[in-house]
Amino acid sequence: MGTFNLKDEKDFVEVSNKAEKLYASIGEIYCPYFKEKISFNTKGLKHLKFKSDQVARVRDDQYTRLKLLPFVAEVLRKSHTVQGIWSTKKFEDQKTSSRWEHVLKEVTFYEFIAVLENVRMKVIVKQVLGGEKHFWSVIPYWKIDSTNSRRVLHSGNPEND
Repeated sequence: MGTFNLKDEKDFVEVSNKAEKLYASIGEIYCPYFKEKISFNTKGLKHLKFKSDQVARVRDDQYTRLKLLPFVAEVLRKSHTVQGIWSTKKFEDQKTSSRWEHVLKEVTFYEFIAVLENVRMKVIVKQVLGGEKHFWSVIPYWKIDSTNSRRVLHSGNPEND
């Protein structure tokens, strides 16, 4: 318990720097489910830090997601099945004629749920119609410990989790 709970600012900076270096080194990962490579572009890293444009996630949330980042590549490398597919229409930024526009596009999100090293998580891959599939997010599964009101991602006992 506690490995995903933010301790102090120094710890946040250390995890953030380590995650950014790791993210930059990944580039792309082959996913057996899609039988193609998944890109790790700047959009995914930005989404781990921001909920939307210029609306940052709270530090605890950023910390947890960045701390889970080392598991993401392994989840995608091993995934032969998808647990959820969600399609919607969303406004996406698109560059046309050398300027950025907000365009309504078909967007599909693919959910991969995994347990690695006793940690449960959901990895999201996003694809905008006509674009490449790219890593979008990692979402932790957690509960609140009733003893100290702290977030617990897992207890190690699947029967009770």
